[in-house]
Amino acid sequence: MNALRLAAIALIVAGALGLGYGSFSYTKESHDAKIGPIELSVKDKQTVNIPVWAGIGAIVAGGLILLYGSKKS
Repeated sequence: MNALRLAAIALIVAGALGLGYGSFSYTKESHDAKIGPIELSVKDKQTVNIPVWAGIGAIVAGGLILLYGSKKS
């Protein structure tokens, strides 16, 4: 299996996951404070929404690469 085919399959899987989940969250530490023996930290939870058009576009692009990318001229 060549690199082009692997990239196409990765695009299709990423597009399907984007359509299935729709968003993902992660936690980011934004502030740290150390005052003597006391340590304070603030963690913000961030959510990233994945647009439907991006998921569909990744699936279509991966499919096109699978169909036309491996044909030799």
